[in-house]
Amino acid sequence: MSAPIETTPRSQAKADRRSALLGAAATLFSRSGFNGVSIEDLGAAAGVSGPAVYRHFSGKQAVLAALLIDVSQDLVAGGHAVVSETTDAAAALRELVRFHVHFALSNPDVIRVQDRDLDSLAEADRHRVRLLQREYVELWVEVLKRVHPSGDEALLRIRAHATFGLLNSTPHSARTSAQPAVRALLEEMALAALGLPSA
Repeated sequence: MSAPIETTPRSQAKADRRSALLGAAATLFSRSGFNGVSIEDLGAAAGVSGPAVYRHFSGKQAVLAALLIDVSQDLVAGGHAVVSETTDAAAALRELVRFHVHFALSNPDVIRVQDRDLDSLAEADRHRVRLLQREYVELWVEVLKRVHPSGDEALLRIRAHATFGLLNSTPHSARTSAQPAVRALLEEMALAALGLPSA
């Protein structure tokens, strides 16, 4: 077993700068579209010069790839963590819904970028995002099969996709997303779409 990698002030500063650049990219790409943002824009928004961006990313397309791949990996890892915490299928599905509602309300810019700019990725990066997305969908489908053991798998997959469509529409509809009532409403609607009464 390898020893944990020690975090140094320099490595932490580099990680923080990368995170700042990705946050700036999400905001700018969401507002202006991938093609409407320059490397200089990204650097300025993150508090560095345009050329300094190249210390972290090979170019603007690599920034977009990191943004969408990172969030896809986070969804997969988070989804697996949620499911591993309970053996009860209905409870796991409710927790998946809560997890995704939190994601959707916390990341409206990333969702807009995903919707609009996925095709701007290089083919290999787009393929990787799609594979991660499919893994996340299938995680939900496996839980749905336990909740609805006699259900048709193709129809359960449609339920999952429809639920994502509902929740990922929040950047356009849930302007008052900080209100607990909105979160509760989204969870109730998602559970109904998945064929599970709200608790």
